Amino acid sequence: MKILMLANSSFGIVSFRKELIVNFIRLNHEVHISVPYDTTIEQVKILGCNIIDTVMNSRGKNPIEDYLLYKHYIKIIKDLKPDVVLTYTIKPNIFGGFASKKLNVPYIVNITGLGSALENKGKLQRLLLYLYKKSLIKAKCVFLQNKGNLDFMLEHNLLPRQHKLIPGSGVNLSKFKYKDYPNEKKLVCIFIGRIMKEKGIDLYFKLAMDIKSKYENVEFHIAGSCEENYLDILNKYSDSGIIIYHGLVNNIEYLYEKAHCLIHPTYYPEGMSNVMLEAAATGRPIIASNRNGCKEIIDDNITGFLFEEKNYDDLYEKFMLFYNMKFIEKRMMGILGNKKVSIEFDRNIIVNEYLNEIDRKPENGE
Repeated sequence: MKILMLANSSFGIVSFRKELIVNFIRLNHEVHISVPYDTTIEQVKILGCNIIDTVMNSRGKNPIEDYLLYKHYIKIIKDLKPDVVLTYTIKPNIFGGFASKKLNVPYIVNITGLGSALENKGKLQRLLLYLYKKSLIKAKCVFLQNKGNLDFMLEHNLLPRQHKLIPGSGVNLSKFKYKDYPNEKKLVCIFIGRIMKEKGIDLYFKLAMDIKSKYENVEFHIAGSCEENYLDILNKYSDSGIIIYHGLVNNIEYLYEKAHCLIHPTYYPEGMSNVMLEAAATGRPIIASNRNGCKEIIDDNITGFLFEEKNYDDLYEKFMLFYNMKFIEKRMMGILGNKKVSIEFDRNIIVNEYLNEIDRKPENGE
């Protein structure tokens, strides 16, 4: 079988789709991936698939650029004649969906999160609702990563008959193994993700500043790329010792191992938080926003704490609850978190869903 995958980032392919590709190759499927080249592209190539460099401004709003992307997908599909197309993230979902539908090629869509433009009301939301409805109508299947996203898509009548809820992208339990809980000479907290407003970075900065002014035995670490408008404030807090910034980290498992908890104050509309899955698999408690894509991963007060989205006072209160817990209680939180994600979020669940859906014969009416 010839499989074409459309995505907006080779980093996402390596981090979250690698196991699926390995299984495709193992089953002697021919895999082609259309994706913009970035620093991780070589890691994709060594998996044994063909890479098609694709120009894409994943956050841009230029209709000419989007039309050219659609035409690019049309050309790829005409040239390759794939048996099935798999799409991820909003632009490949929409424009890859249109191209697949036009050429009558089966396509499977993964809604990896609504994104701000689709979640927030306005002209752009109305446009995206229209585009999604038209592009998804002939999909062989649409996978959704959390119930909130599923409810939203159903409410707006966007889904085809065949759609299914899956547990995010899952987590590779061979890579993110349980690690013994570290001693508590210093309480190490980590934030992992893009340094941007919607990821809750302002809440994290304020928490770090307030806690560091009272307690010397707490460290606040950050790993991830930084948006330009946060460079100055990041440098300020880093130079003053309020936070420890690691930049982009390749061996992220090392940070999880050294941490006592992950703090995830996001209000970004994501499908399922991958960093939360990784931290929980490593056996680390989590303090996170009570929103779709986060709340599914935490059993509140058991494997971590949920706080009201964007509510700093609630975040501070939940942090202090965690801070005042005994070492053995924190350790047990991590053990229970590892057990939960091992059962509910194993990446093999997602791999099997894809393999089954690709092999499934469409029913009458699809």
